[in-house]
Amino acid sequence: MTVSQKKPGAVRLLFVLQAFLGLGAVAGGLILLADPSGEMIGMPASILERSPFDSYEIPGILLLIIFGLLPLMVLYGLYRQPQWSWGYALTPFKALHAAWSFSLYIGFGQIIWIMVQTYMMDTVSIVHVFYMSLGMLVQIVTLLPAVQRYFMLDGRSERS
Repeated sequence: MTVSQKKPGAVRLLFVLQAFLGLGAVAGGLILLADPSGEMIGMPASILERSPFDSYEIPGILLLIIFGLLPLMVLYGLYRQPQWSWGYALTPFKALHAAWSFSLYIGFGQIIWIMVQTYMMDTVSIVHVFYMSLGMLVQIVTLLPAVQRYFMLDGRSERS
């Protein structure tokens, strides 16, 4: 193993960020599906007045899939770097593994999700600030030069 094959600390941080986002959203989505009224987590249905939803069921499904399962799939792709030929149809960054692009997309999606949520709820809480910051941090770490170099498609098939 050469030094260039080691995972930089920034790559490990990206793994942690995607895992944290994914696992947290799976838990949050499942809680909202278990109790679509939102009472279980202290979110009254009145918060949804400016939204197109009558309950937290659809937001729970979206949270579970888009910010739960997708980041976990991206984490798998970042860690294992499987040959996702389908993934290159969804990215303009052909020199980097598709999972790298999807990590960037997850960051954008997280920011948009929180912006829409705060608009619909007509409120901003510390949780919104935290998850907005998490989305921005995912993007920042994904764009770091060391992370980009690590995910360059340069013919290496195995990394530690």
